[in-house]
Amino acid sequence: MWCSRLYLIGIMLLGTSVLYAQKTDRDYLRSGNKLYNDSLFVKAEVDYRKALEINPKSADAMFNLGNSLLMQQKGKEAMEQFEAAARMEKDKEKLAHIYHNMGVILQSSKQLPQCIEAYKQALRNNPKDDETRYNLVLAQKQLKDQQQQQQNQDQQKDQKQDQKQDEKEKNKDQQDQQQQQQNQNQQNQQQNKDEMSKENAEQLLKAAMQDEKDVQDKVKKQMQVSGKKLEKDW
Repeated sequence: MWCSRLYLIGIMLLGTSVLYAQKTDRDYLRSGNKLYNDSLFVKAEVDYRKALEINPKSADAMFNLGNSLLMQQKGKEAMEQFEAAARMEKDKEKLAHIYHNMGVILQSSKQLPQCIEAYKQALRNNPKDDETRYNLVLAQKQLKDQQQQQQNQDQQKDQKQDQKQDEKEKNKDQQDQQQQQQNQNQQNQQQNKDEMSKENAEQLLKAAMQDEKDVQDKVKKQMQVSGKKLEKDW
C-alpha cells in the first residue's frame, strides 16, 4: 500500500494582541486546524472557507481546505484547492507539501504519470523528504507494472485479431474451393448433357438411316415379287 499521509500546514501565533470583536483569517485557520486534528473535517472546511472569504489569496487556507475536502473523499475539489495553493505559494517547504498531497490524490486515482511528476516537483522543493521519495519509487513501479499489463493485453488482443484473420482467410479459402468444386460440377454436368445430346442425335440419325434403308429394301422386294420393271420414259 502506498503511503497516504497528508501534510497539514500549521499556523504560528505571530503576536499577542488579538481583536476578539472580529476574527481574522489566521483565527479561522487556527480553529480549522484544531477541528481537523480532532477529525471534524466538515467543520474544519467551514472555518477554512471563512478564512478564504477574508483573505482569498491565502495559500495556507487553500491548502488546508484541500486536506479537509480530501478527508471527505472529495478528491477533485481537493485537487483544485491544491493547484490554487501551488500557484500562490512561494515557500519551498510548503510547496513540497502541496505537491506531495497532489501526488497522493493522483496516485489513488491511478493517474500515475501525473502522480510521478507531482512527487518530483515536491522533491525539487524539498530533496530531503524521504516519504515523498518512497511514494515516488512506488508510483514508478506501479506505472511499470501497469505498462507491462497493458502490453500483455495488447499482445493478447493482437493474437486474437491474428487468429480471427487466419480463420477468415481459411473460411475464404474453403469458400473458394467449394465454389471451384461447384463450378467444376456444373461444367461436368453440362459436358454430360452435351455428350448425351450428341449421342442421342447420332442414335436418331442412325435410326432414320436404318428406316430409310428398310423402306428401300421393302420396295425392292415388292417390285421383284410383282415382276414389274421400271422403264425409261422417253
